[in-house]
Amino acid sequence: MIRRSKLAVLGLVAILVALFFVFDVPQHLTLDTFKSRQHDIDVFYRANPWLTVCMYFGIYVAVTALSLPGAALMTLAGGAIFGVLTGTVVVSFASTIGATLAFLVSRFLLRDWVQGRFGKNFAAVNEGIDKDGPFYLFTLRLVPIFPFFVINLLMGLTPIRTLVYYLVSQLGMLPATVVYVNAGTQLAKIESVSGILSPGLLASFALLGVFPLVAKKSVDYLRSHKVLRRHQKPRNFDRNLVVIGAGSAGLVSAYIAAAVKARVTLVEKHRMGGDCLHTGCVPSKALIRAAKFVHQVRRARDYGMKRASVDFDFAEVMDRVQRIIRTIEPHDSVERYTQLGVECIRGQARITSPYSVDINGKTLTTRSIIVAAGAQPLIPPIDGLGDIEFWTSDNLWQMRTLPERLLVLGGGPIGCELTQAFARLGSTVTQVEMLPRLLAREDPEISSMVQQRFAEEGVDVHVDTTAGSVRREHGVVHLECEHQGKPVTFEGDELLVALGRRAQVAGYGLEELGVNLTPAGTIEVDHYMRSSVPTIFACGDVAGPYQFTHTAAHQAWYASVNALFGGLKKFKVDYSVVPWATFTDPEVARVGLNEIEAKDKGVAYEVTRYDIKELDRAITDDEAHGLVKVLTVPGKDKILGAAIVGEHAGDLIAEYVAAMRHKLGLNKILGTIHIYPTLAEANKYAAGEWKRTHAPQGVLRWVQRFHRWRLG
Repeated sequence: MIRRSKLAVLGLVAILVALFFVFDVPQHLTLDTFKSRQHDIDVFYRANPWLTVCMYFGIYVAVTALSLPGAALMTLAGGAIFGVLTGTVVVSFASTIGATLAFLVSRFLLRDWVQGRFGKNFAAVNEGIDKDGPFYLFTLRLVPIFPFFVINLLMGLTPIRTLVYYLVSQLGMLPATVVYVNAGTQLAKIESVSGILSPGLLASFALLGVFPLVAKKSVDYLRSHKVLRRHQKPRNFDRNLVVIGAGSAGLVSAYIAAAVKARVTLVEKHRMGGDCLHTGCVPSKALIRAAKFVHQVRRARDYGMKRASVDFDFAEVMDRVQRIIRTIEPHDSVERYTQLGVECIRGQARITSPYSVDINGKTLTTRSIIVAAGAQPLIPPIDGLGDIEFWTSDNLWQMRTLPERLLVLGGGPIGCELTQAFARLGSTVTQVEMLPRLLAREDPEISSMVQQRFAEEGVDVHVDTTAGSVRREHGVVHLECEHQGKPVTFEGDELLVALGRRAQVAGYGLEELGVNLTPAGTIEVDHYMRSSVPTIFACGDVAGPYQFTHTAAHQAWYASVNALFGGLKKFKVDYSVVPWATFTDPEVARVGLNEIEAKDKGVAYEVTRYDIKELDRAITDDEAHGLVKVLTVPGKDKILGAAIVGEHAGDLIAEYVAAMRHKLGLNKILGTIHIYPTLAEANKYAAGEWKRTHAPQGVLRWVQRFHRWRLG
């Protein structure tokens, strides 16, 4: 029965749409046609006011309900025929009734099918509509980001109630209706070309242009008011900005605020410099450098040496790591930032309202707050893990005895970097990764190069292997796993858990204020780094989606500027060109799309490869391995992404970062002089490979004939 009803409704809609075009109705819904018949319409309206209103109302409802073109012209015509007051009333009700009918048709014909087939994809949308549907619809109506007919059809697929949809649409479309109807009253007065320059018409069109901006500002105000109305706003503020967390994101945020002479307080409960300085980038790279030196000494014969040896104490290696941290520490110190104009406070911060932060029992009022609390190691729910001592990227730097056998859980960047470093220093390393390959975010050919090098250096790599439980017996760690449905156990003296990091979002008041989180557990922010509470911003690891020091600093600029000046001008964060590197040997660096992402997003691309084993400098350094891989728009030299595997890949990728940022293609790279012999020439040769495959063969054949002719 329902199926027949749907077919009947679908048939009726199809017939009405067909009649609309068969009788060539669109030609009557044009400005020229209206102007040519305006006098006759006005005469008819004066003689038959109610009949005219009813006919206009019915046609408008039909056009809107069937999602046919012409509603905008009819709105203008409504103003021209009926004037502002009557025209607004008629158009407002006709447009809302028509929109609701389109909504109901979409719901009746399509909602069950769409929700059944794409239910998982619509789960987040349904949840959002249930939570904040009326306000979301109101913003769409007030600021027409999408055509109204698209909103009618799409909202019909959601669970929003019909009455709510009608009332919100009636209210949300009213301001735009008034603006368009008013413009229509001015169009009615055009009698000649000079009429186009009439003050009334110019004012109406100026209002049309300004309306979206005014509406957007109104929506921002309403959204902010909705969240902030429960809290008392102070008459005066102690600070312009309070920044929570003194890692990369927090330091940059505070620095920028002080540079523009804002009164800013930076709060850190532990150590200035954050994870990057004390437990992340700096110590890991110091350890990697020491391990690489040991590895190079062991390769003495590759460099023409008969023999060489190295004698080291692991504790002294780790002491060197701490010396390097202490050397860099003054860059991020309280003293330096105090001199820059930042008030630095060591203590526990707790956000008590959108305008106040409690620090060590003292409350500061502030216009804006930036949360830059960073992240901490992700600890998986593995049976027995809580009962044993294990290492993470946070506490690893306290280690002073090199483990003879080390188990590493995790095959991402952190796991891979530390795996290779410990293996080169002499540990027997077993690495366990649940995904089918190491560095799963990279293209398979790239991650396989790293995995092959690990195997050559004696690392026992196990991919597609899931850890189930762990225990320590008689000083030996037993890691019980599953591989392709079969149990397998690995043994080691120590366990390093390196499965990435999770945002620190608990413990400083976000829960009480109802700040929204993403499914990934980070603070949900908009394009301006603003959280669901308009006075609270977030940047760095706590906000995602990237967990790199350089992206934290990048986000911090937007967070601080928008927090301080957002009332005047806001800036959208730009993620268009984000590079990163994994500091294994060979290094892996990337910017933009790789093949996996291009395929997932349906982006057409071409691939150009250059094998670094052909590069002179790589050969002289006995590092002739790796590749440069560039994705470009088919048939063009526009760069979509680049990946480099090899010595100093993290440095070499900078040329592609600059090229993409400033929209330079491979032809520009090819035409740039590169010093010989350097590793940077690899970028030029990759561009040359692209040029060779895209050489204009037809032109070259004519050039060849020209040269033959010149020979006589």
